[in-house]
Amino acid sequence: MPLAPFRLLLGFALAALIAFVGHRRHSLSRSGAVGAMLVGAIIFGLGGLAWGILLIVFFVSSSALSHYKETQKEALAEKFSKGGQRDLAQTLANGGAGMIIALLWTVKPDAPLWAAFVGAMAAVNADTWATELGVLSKDAPRLVTNGKIVEVGTSGGVTLAGTLAAAAGAASIAGVGGVAAGGWHLALVGTSGGLLGSLFDSLLGATVQAIYICDGCGKETERHPIHTCGNPTRLSRGWRWLDNDWVNFISSIVGALVAVGLWEWLTRML
Repeated sequence: MPLAPFRLLLGFALAALIAFVGHRRHSLSRSGAVGAMLVGAIIFGLGGLAWGILLIVFFVSSSALSHYKETQKEALAEKFSKGGQRDLAQTLANGGAGMIIALLWTVKPDAPLWAAFVGAMAAVNADTWATELGVLSKDAPRLVTNGKIVEVGTSGGVTLAGTLAAAAGAASIAGVGGVAAGGWHLALVGTSGGLLGSLFDSLLGATVQAIYICDGCGKETERHPIHTCGNPTRLSRGWRWLDNDWVNFISSIVGALVAVGLWEWLTRML
């Protein structure tokens, strides 16, 4: 599939506009804005308008939810590896799989790759909605592995509200994707891929994600090397290299694989 220079230029311009707005609204750090321009330019420019629309839906909805009841969430900042502003690593973690799929699309533009992209974006959107809304739940979260009650914000902890939010986040992306191309089949496989990708994110968080403990206050956290209280942190469990950004990236790939697998199965069955 030949690349259209004008479309690439338009993609970069739209991505730059979104990055600028995101930075001004404090949804993106300076490095995050650079990452958003890179991700957006490739996805808009190589994938096309429908791909770009899904990226916008993710960015707008996730940014809005990150500011929803922001004051109430501030108390949980010590748990998470980073603040509310997305940086370069976070934008690449959320959009990296989409970029790879967009690059593959230039080689072979077919329906399974579109399904994979929808699944990947549905997964990161589902995870964001689950995190931003799940922490506000009045119910105590439970580990996805054994049902043990844990503190709010603990990696791998899930609530009914958070899971429903994940399903809604996945469906919002997949629904728009289905309207663009693929119909209800794509909406179904995209939602399934997104939800399962989000649950896989929780599974990694409960088992092998790097979790640290603060030497000062003794609290568990994703932050390293310094906790919000100013004291150093040390590895408590998990794989040191597997931080939250890697977890998000891997989970988006899982969402893509589930979606494309279900798409192939459905096309054979129908």
